[in-house]
Amino acid sequence: MSRPARSSGDIPPWLIVGAGALGQLFAASLAPHHPLVLLGRRPAAPVVRLRTVDGSDLSVALRRELPSEWAAEREEIDAPALVMLATKSRDTQAALDALSPRLKPTTPLLLLQNGFQIQPRISGRWAGPVLCASTTEAAYRPAPATDHASIDVVHAAAGETWIGDLAGQHHDLASTVAACLNDAGMIAGACRDIRQRLWWKLAVNAVINPLTASHRVLNGELAKPEFRPRIATLVAEISRIMQAEGIQPPGKGWQALVDGVIETTAANQSSMLQDVLAGRPTERDAILGPLIDAGCRHALETSTLTALYQTTPN
Repeated sequence: MSRPARSSGDIPPWLIVGAGALGQLFAASLAPHHPLVLLGRRPAAPVVRLRTVDGSDLSVALRRELPSEWAAEREEIDAPALVMLATKSRDTQAALDALSPRLKPTTPLLLLQNGFQIQPRISGRWAGPVLCASTTEAAYRPAPATDHASIDVVHAAAGETWIGDLAGQHHDLASTVAACLNDAGMIAGACRDIRQRLWWKLAVNAVINPLTASHRVLNGELAKPEFRPRIATLVAEISRIMQAEGIQPPGKGWQALVDGVIETTAANQSSMLQDVLAGRPTERDAILGPLIDAGCRHALETSTLTALYQTTPN
């Protein structure tokens, strides 16, 4: 398999596991600036075809492999400096288990998953540093039958990425990773309380993902009047759970946070809608499960969230 030339100084590569929308977006953004390997389930040409936020089409050359191919290599030069896990939450542990025999046990991980289930689990089990990311970057993979068929991933809206670890022990590493993302043109920062950022994103995802998946609409459609009462009820229920969990609300409040993301990502297909359209299992459990579980722990009413869970495609 042909490989792009290593950059000067033989900088250790990053390994990005998962060639979904976010995995390909991060890979395409980073590849011109940092050596990396993108692992995906299906064979693919060594390029990511990206449609940028401004509508331009780019072809970014990079090294792509199947997980089984990469795992067969034993060259020390290929030992990754960081493993970015960009898989679905339900697939993350299995992906890490398959790769861990070929990784140094101290290899830093960066988790890009939705929800708040897999992050504490892996953080408690992995010997090396485990960073978590909360990102508002919006991207989707076009369906093969659309007029975007020649594109691998559409960058629907630029956002911010916050990076930190749940124990608050690796702020310097988080700052280094964030600096690499900034050098690649992404907006990123290190965060000393990533738990709060993850719960903020969970609050947004719990509204946008299930509703867009159930109604098969883009994010921006949720700004229409017919969705407002249900969204307001969901936000009120979520805000009570967040208060019980000790999660401080954003400056403008929970409703403004949700409305702002709906507006800025209006043209995006949520990850759960992408799953529904592709006939894949959704992340219903990862996104709604933590909130419902937290409500039960604090003896709070979760009837709206529970009803949404029951009507959301699985």
